[in-house]
Amino acid sequence: MNEFALIARYFTRAVNDASVRLGIGDDAALVAPAPGCELAISVDMLVEGRHFLPDVDPESLGHKTLAVNLSDMAAMGARPRWALLGGALPDADERWLEAFARGLFALAERFGVTLIGGDTTRGPRNLCVTIIGEVPEGQAITRSGARPGDDVWTSGTLGDAMLALAAMQGRTTIERETLARLSARLTRPEPRVALGEALRGIATAGLDISDGLTGDLGHILDASRVGARIEIGAIPRGDVLGSKLSSERALALECLLAGGDDYELCFTAAPADRERVTAAGRACDVAVTRIGVVTRESGLRVVDERGEPTASLPRSFDHFQ
Repeated sequence: MNEFALIARYFTRAVNDASVRLGIGDDAALVAPAPGCELAISVDMLVEGRHFLPDVDPESLGHKTLAVNLSDMAAMGARPRWALLGGALPDADERWLEAFARGLFALAERFGVTLIGGDTTRGPRNLCVTIIGEVPEGQAITRSGARPGDDVWTSGTLGDAMLALAAMQGRTTIERETLARLSARLTRPEPRVALGEALRGIATAGLDISDGLTGDLGHILDASRVGARIEIGAIPRGDVLGSKLSSERALALECLLAGGDDYELCFTAAPADRERVTAAGRACDVAVTRIGVVTRESGLRVVDERGEPTASLPRSFDHFQ
């Protein structure tokens, strides 16, 4: 199968999106953004051996390849609309491609995303999606709007994806059925797109947690030129991770504070808007939890369950460290 047959068979779909004036098959796609909207554009790359294991289920990988980009749209309060897929593949394995495409397009259909182009080549498996979304002019949620006194919030629960990976690596032991459930957080993250849109006009700053809470929150603090104090006891976690805070505390704190691949939202909002935040969470059926406060003093301070400062924080994921 040559490159063009591969694209035609697995990645070309009938387009039922009036905003797409020209899709796959030309040198560039043509799209028409909605009036009064700005474009939000983001790109993410997933590399075999770095972001996913060689034996990962390809359908789950198709899901995750798009999900991590949808999460970026959620962080900005943007509605995802169009995607481009670039991929290096070691071979044209038809069973692998069919499963991968099935996972990718199932998620795309859920969120109304149209694949409008991309590129393929032979090489070590490397998948890259460019996502394009729309957000009403002036309403994007950025990292630079946090103000002293704002609450710090997170969605969902944190740490399960890294806990699953730690179990796969033999760093901890988890019962098989429980591990299967936790592994879904690693391989099939759920992008919080609806919540991101609901937080427009409420959140003062935000991002998605892809590399770990402390590192990603630090990006908000740097961009906003503020600091923050967060409480370990307030950070939402699942039952398994919660139990390991007493039995394997160092590992549990690493998962909770620095675990990557959560793809939950971390955002700030004024105390006066607490009810609006919780109402947004209820409307989207997503738990939201207040975990701390933005401070005038720079830097991030983390206090334990007794209110004592944490001397050293686990380091969030960094590709070059």
